[in-house]
Amino acid sequence: MNREADAADSLPFVAPCRVIATWAPLSWLKLGWRDLAAAPLQSLSFGVVIAGVSALVSAIALRFGTAWLVIMLLSGFVFVAPVLGIGLYAISASLERGDPPSLVGCFAAARRHLGDALVYSLILMIICLLWVRAGSAVQIFFPDQAVPSPLALGTFFAIGSAVGSCFALAAFAASAFSLPMFVDRRCDAVTAVVTSINAVLRNKRPMLVWVCLIVLSVAVGFATALIGLAITMPLIGHATWHAYRETIDASAWPPNDPK
Repeated sequence: MNREADAADSLPFVAPCRVIATWAPLSWLKLGWRDLAAAPLQSLSFGVVIAGVSALVSAIALRFGTAWLVIMLLSGFVFVAPVLGIGLYAISASLERGDPPSLVGCFAAARRHLGDALVYSLILMIICLLWVRAGSAVQIFFPDQAVPSPLALGTFFAIGSAVGSCFALAAFAASAFSLPMFVDRRCDAVTAVVTSINAVLRNKRPMLVWVCLIVLSVAVGFATALIGLAITMPLIGHATWHAYRETIDASAWPPNDPK
């Protein structure tokens, strides 16, 4: 018991990160596609769940709210969706070890990391609620003319985009590498989140490329009536695992038992 406590005390507060190339995210997508092709049933099962929840959120928002509420809630769900990616990270980890992935094993991995995921989800939920509140406040800038001028509409969308970007970037920095670290190593939520933020800040250019690719993937999903999310979200999930493996050196923490 004392040995375990001493080992925990000797661990650094933040896992070191590597400086990666600007266009490294393109190779992450290539590796993510390889994992999706190697385990299509398992990967697409999680994708269908994400697309289904997105459709349910949209239906509830349209039934009891407005199209503006749909946009805000879907944006908030994108913040929380990485938690569902734990199963996808487990698939990539299994393929990396040379083990055949299974849905049972993936859900078991998600269950083992439920506590850490809940702490992380709480952080993202706070960001999401603040974003929804801010989104409602931004509506006061909507032009009150019957036929708004292009300048007035442009100002409104510029303000809304700026506000939303601040919340989205905060959520991205906290989630970029933290959840894969939960799957890979025995670490606490604070260490994983701080490690993720530190790595994002030290790799601004490749992270900007990565953000653009994620936004493009989500946009494709929305443009296909959310059906495309069943493919694009698993692809991003698998790619995120390879992003973590290339960027974060978490060797100081004991590995998780895959069983």
